[in-house]
Amino acid sequence: MTARDKDCLFCKIIAGEIPSQNVYKDSEVIAFKDINPSAPVHIMIVPVKHIVSLASMSEKETPIVSKMTAAANKIAKDMGLAEKGYRLIINSGPDGGQVIQHLHMHLLGGRTLKWEQ
Repeated sequence: MTARDKDCLFCKIIAGEIPSQNVYKDSEVIAFKDINPSAPVHIMIVPVKHIVSLASMSEKETPIVSKMTAAANKIAKDMGLAEKGYRLIINSGPDGGQVIQHLHMHLLGGRTLKWEQ
């Protein structure tokens, strides 16, 4: 794993090469509005370091998922989603629905969510 992959869409967003509507940023995690939302609120939460997927993480890298979750909880509270609820999703690999090969978490909310397969 590298700190940045020059061909990765999320790495380009993190580097500021592609504009995004950021809602959260610290030294390890960035969160921005999804450009093709699946719910009224759809936020992408991404580690700054390029990690391909949940399945490819080293044991040393696993704490980033806790930091992503903490960021998601803060964003949900700030956006007024915490009381009614929201969903966090991490897809891993092609069969898991991962489209962009950079670890990311979806925060969905703003309406009643149904389980879709």
